[in-house]
Amino acid sequence: MTDKSLVAAAFRHTAADALATAALDIAGRIPSSEEATSTTPLQAAQALTRAAANKAAMTSGTLALAPGPFGLLTVLPDLLVVWRIQSQLVSDIAAVYGQTASLSKEHMLYCLFKHSAAQAVRDLAVRAGDRWLVRKVSGALVQNIAKRIGVRLSQKVLGNGAARFFPLIGAVGVGGYAYYDTTKVAASAIALFETGQEA
Repeated sequence: MTDKSLVAAAFRHTAADALATAALDIAGRIPSSEEATSTTPLQAAQALTRAAANKAAMTSGTLALAPGPFGLLTVLPDLLVVWRIQSQLVSDIAAVYGQTASLSKEHMLYCLFKHSAAQAVRDLAVRAGDRWLVRKVSGALVQNIAKRIGVRLSQKVLGNGAARFFPLIGAVGVGGYAYYDTTKVAASAIALFETGQEA
């Protein structure tokens, strides 16, 4: 291995660990929701999704405006802010479906990362007929899932970091991805709560 490849491997490992820790922190802090149970939860969830996706896109796009190396320094804060917006969205969607009491860190991990790290979270929820079964898992398994999420997302972060060297174009791309990512998180939450789920 060359010196450059060793440095790159060390960076990926450090990034994966940081992302795993951040994912656990976000999933472990379930935000409260001010949303009431809705008689039309799908429509309410779709409205919440649009608002959260716009907020995530604006936030992410704005942070991506920092040029060059300064832009790279905004990658992790960008992810954390977007994940907080998305975790609030999951909490709000659970609320409009009347599922706030059952919302757990397993639900959060599943909804936040199903679309981007499907292999990592596949053990958290399983479809049983028309219902979802969300497993309560041990601390060790949660740690393992978070590590797998960190590894998967660190690969994406390195790719997204390159966009920050082109501030204007990069900001549009990063903002667009944050919008898309947030809609996928919402789709996972809606699928989980719309058909009913059991812990």
